[in-house]
Amino acid sequence: MSSQKVTVSVIKADVGSYPGHGTVHPQQIEVAKTLLEKARKDGAIVDFFVTHAGDDLEFIMTHRRGENDKRVHQLAWDTFKEITDKVSKPLKLYGAGQDLLAEAFSGNVKGMGPGVAELEFEERRSDPVLVFMADKTEPGAWNLPLFRIFGDPFNTAGLIIDPALHDGFTFEILDVMEDQSIKIKCPDETYDLLALIGTSSRYVISKIYRNDGMPAAAASTSRLSLIAGRYVGKDDPVCIVRAQHGLPAVGEVLEPFAFPHLVAGWMRGSHLGPLMPVSMNDVQNRVTRFDGPPRVVGAGFQVSDAKLIGPADLFGDPAYDRTRQVANEITDYMRRHGPFMPHRLGPEEMEYTTLPEVLEKLKTRFKK
Repeated sequence: MSSQKVTVSVIKADVGSYPGHGTVHPQQIEVAKTLLEKARKDGAIVDFFVTHAGDDLEFIMTHRRGENDKRVHQLAWDTFKEITDKVSKPLKLYGAGQDLLAEAFSGNVKGMGPGVAELEFEERRSDPVLVFMADKTEPGAWNLPLFRIFGDPFNTAGLIIDPALHDGFTFEILDVMEDQSIKIKCPDETYDLLALIGTSSRYVISKIYRNDGMPAAAASTSRLSLIAGRYVGKDDPVCIVRAQHGLPAVGEVLEPFAFPHLVAGWMRGSHLGPLMPVSMNDVQNRVTRFDGPPRVVGAGFQVSDAKLIGPADLFGDPAYDRTRQVANEITDYMRRHGPFMPHRLGPEEMEYTTLPEVLEKLKTRFKK
């Protein structure tokens, strides 16, 4: 690994919240800041920022150790464990340690519960990096906005008029059911890409590269129910997107979120609802209505010598007030369906919730 490269690691977990699945507790953030600051002074990481998306604690870290580094992942794991033991359990926060599905760290937090998105790259003359953090939804929630950012010329004008973008991007897609991946090159294979990622519950975008190899985006792909074998909460994914200078402009990256598209998750992980962009401030960044609706917060940084300059609150702009209004109208409409589809998820998705336990007792009562 070149010493000139920087890695941005975003690692998140739900380790307890209040009331119910509402928001993180201030003491959790303070403990995280203390432990990550110690790691920064010890040289494990270069810089960090601690925040939250609803009830999910988010660590945004920079370092020069590359992706999947054991020391960085253990730092995150140990920090989540410490917060669980020292804050969440003593305060009886709801779901204390909920995303920590393993007993002990095994070298990499992937597959252990926490969500991870990492991107290693060489810093450019100026390097805007945008971090998106969602709550009450699954990794497939990024499929539509990421396609529009990197594959849709009606969204991203640079795909047409910027020679550096004109050759397109390669999408790495993970089949979360079979744990295998495929790379699809666009614009040549755009229709093949859409054939997959339209099934967002199974095929999720994990990485995006410019077709000359430049790293452009990374998203977390963990499905908690597949790891645990039962419903233990939604995945609440994170995503990293680089912008400008041969990549989509910041405004092109943000534009897809002006459409509050339907995503799976919401109450008990069992419903479709609109993905609503909200400010990082505590007024908007808490979930209340039917434990939702699903939402996304955005933090914008400049990366300078591996240091995080920022963040800017990407969705604090009143330009997104209309989007939030539309999301609330969609929420009203979907909620009126009650337990009926399409508000409630289809049977293939409900298999990973607690509904099968209810249906089990009815099996013997069906007659031919």
